[in-house]
Amino acid sequence: FMADSGMSGISLLARHKVDLILLDYEMPVISGAKVLEMIRSDNETSNIPVMFLTAKQDRQSVMEVVKFKPERYLLKTLPPSELINIIDEFFMRQQIS
Repeated sequence: FMADSGMSGISLLARHKVDLILLDYEMPVISGAKVLEMIRSDNETSNIPVMFLTAKQDRQSVMEVVKFKPERYLLKTLPPSELINIIDEFFMRQQIS
């Protein structure tokens, strides 16, 4: 599934079960950090793994997100093949658990 805003993503989670969320920091209406806070505060979604994929790399932005314990914080400058490997490794670890 793909959502074009944080609120659309939250709404989508109310209707669909997902295994992983890729979340950007800068989104329309509310920030990715706020979306992650909302995800973590809801019992239905609090355990869904979230990886940030964003261009925001300043200390304040990173720290604002890290407190909500994302699975990873990845920069958009990451080569696509490396991103795919990270996601594949995540799902391989999930199968082992």
